[in-house]
Amino acid sequence: MPLRMMIFFPVSIFSRFSILLNMEKEVKVGSKNRLTLYIFLAMVVGIITGYLVHVNTAPAFISKYAVNAKLLTTIFLKLVQMIIAPLVFSTLVVGIAKLGDLKTVGRVGGKALLWFFTASFLSLLIGMFWVNLLKPGLGFSISSGDANAAAEVLSKTKALSLADFINHVVPKSVVEAMANNEILQIVIFSIFFGVAAAAVGEKAKPVIHALDQFSHIILKMVGYVMNFAPLGVFGAISAVVANYGIQDIVIMYLKFFGAFMLGIFSLWLILMIVGYLILGRRLFDLIKKIADPIVIAFSTTSSEAVFPKLVEELERFGCNSKIVSFIMPLGYSFNLDGSMMYMTFASIFIAQVYHVPIDLGTQLTMLVVLMLTSKGIAGVPRASLVVVTATCAMFNIPPEGIALILPIDHFCDMFRSMTNVIGNALATSAVSKWEGELSGPINIDDL
Repeated sequence: MPLRMMIFFPVSIFSRFSILLNMEKEVKVGSKNRLTLYIFLAMVVGIITGYLVHVNTAPAFISKYAVNAKLLTTIFLKLVQMIIAPLVFSTLVVGIAKLGDLKTVGRVGGKALLWFFTASFLSLLIGMFWVNLLKPGLGFSISSGDANAAAEVLSKTKALSLADFINHVVPKSVVEAMANNEILQIVIFSIFFGVAAAAVGEKAKPVIHALDQFSHIILKMVGYVMNFAPLGVFGAISAVVANYGIQDIVIMYLKFFGAFMLGIFSLWLILMIVGYLILGRRLFDLIKKIADPIVIAFSTTSSEAVFPKLVEELERFGCNSKIVSFIMPLGYSFNLDGSMMYMTFASIFIAQVYHVPIDLGTQLTMLVVLMLTSKGIAGVPRASLVVVTATCAMFNIPPEGIALILPIDHFCDMFRSMTNVIGNALATSAVSKWEGELSGPINIDDL
């Protein structure tokens, strides 16, 4: 069977910057909070319904109910998968075409990208380390109702070698890649298409403009699709509780969140150590300056919501305004440390829940794939979940597992968002320091 690589999209630098500045209607804090409330309500109703089924019905009915309830989750997952391929193609092509000559990125861009990819690698590695060390997904037994599905997944699971990965990257037909949601293959085609469009110049502008508008429509669809998340949560939670009872679910969430927080704290510690080595005692001044953006990102679960405020505070800290205006858009596409750590953690966690064995080599391959293809997820509602869904599909991990972590994702997202803000502030300050463009603090009254 073809390997289904449904990894989310690497969105470009300036395309994402445009979205951050101009798509206020696309991502609204109030709408996001309502969606979170509905997800929590769906979880509660799902738990109650599943528990009543579990304690009051026969095993045969439980199995039938679980199968029917999972249909809601299946519909939600198919809606998510439906929009991934067109989103990859449109946003990546537009971004590369707008970027133009890559040589213009220059010295500053090179230093920034070095920081971003190093930080992303460490974040992914930390998530992989803690989920393997603590194994929060183990101990969740699979009942007879899921035995056949689990056996089917295990029969399809194999170690993904580097040769298999490389051999599968280049598409023989972009139409086939689109039809099969082979996202890495679509990425390769999009890169060639975008570079060619940038080289053509003026003649390609109408095509790029059309794709830009198309990408905005797809991003709007992402918001619509996520409105079906409560149904997916209800179906998944009620089916699981009906099969297993309520105790295992509570224990699973506690183990998941506890292990995730250890990973986040580890990431903060490393970021602070590196920041102190570069900035010295000025690191503490930086943390004071960005305290408000951190709190706002934490409370709204949106690092994008604090973008203008963060730019302002970094300039007050002493970063050169030109460097800030260049590095920050880059950072919101390439330096989402908290989100990156969550991706490997959640993907491997779901594999543990479903007893899907993933050896170290396959996990490292997963890490590399995420490094290359999960950039540019800022500004898209719950994009980390879409990335995890696509990653699970690629590595033959049951994608319906994503619905199990949706109810607790809001709390994880609070810490992911504030980590993203800290990481981007440190990156901008570090590059300013390396460039000799980090001055003393600017008086607020002078701005």
